Amino acid sequence: MTKTKIEWTDAVWNPVTGCTPVSPGCQNCWARRMAQRQKGRNGYPVDEPFRVTVHRNRLVEPLRWRKSRRVSVCSMGDLFHEDVPDLFISEVFKVMLDCWPRHVFQVLTKRPQRMAAWFAGFYGNQKPSTNVWLGVTVEDQERADERIPVLLKIPAVMRFVSYEPALGAVDLRRYLYSDYDKAAMDNQLLTPIKGFNYAKVNWVIAGCESGPKRRPAPAHWFRNVRRQCEAAGVPFFLKQLVIDDELIKMPDLDGRVWDQVPEVTETCRSATPAARRS
Repeated sequence: MTKTKIEWTDAVWNPVTGCTPVSPGCQNCWARRMAQRQKGRNGYPVDEPFRVTVHRNRLVEPLRWRKSRRVSVCSMGDLFHEDVPDLFISEVFKVMLDCWPRHVFQVLTKRPQRMAAWFAGFYGNQKPSTNVWLGVTVEDQERADERIPVLLKIPAVMRFVSYEPALGAVDLRRYLYSDYDKAAMDNQLLTPIKGFNYAKVNWVIAGCESGPKRRPAPAHWFRNVRRQCEAAGVPFFLKQLVIDDELIKMPDLDGRVWDQVPEVTETCRSATPAARRS
């Protein structure tokens, strides 16, 4: 198992490493710094350690893990980077499906448009397995409004947002309620359809930027997002804050540590793995 210090997951799996900048959140990328320290070792090219690289030899790693765990996919890169072939992405998803229901895989991207295009071509309107969670990184309101609507159009049983590194205040309320939720709040009588996945964000992770060049992120940004999540009944996970110029992991905010993680059964009780396409 590849252990990790990422608080919201149990393990990392990196069949793809390396990336290129796409938005302001990439400026002080921690993965790029880590790749530089490992250049020439562990599959990181000596000439360009953060070059997008596929690692076919790592594909079977999760199949060997007997204990159930949450797995962050491509924490050292982006599975949906334009330099990753569609067929390799398919191989990665095949492994994830083969691990159902033992492991949960958390797939986080800054490229939801590529993710949506891949799903349209390889999955159609089918849902992925309940053990595959899809997420996007948003560092400010512009990126939230650009990426989250695309995520919500992708078939999934669990969608999440990583508000890290937080570079501006965000209002996520429009994404935390499904059409069913809105109708219920308007006192319209609707009966939930068993197994149907209403489009909404199911989980929010948040945290300030880390590293020596971290940019400021005041606590009230995170407090506002936490309140938005509480009102919508969406789990909230606060990973880190800067308090008195010190980076604090899993900080206390308003009297408690916010480490909520969703349960698949709360969202889609009867879901089963999607049929694979050859």
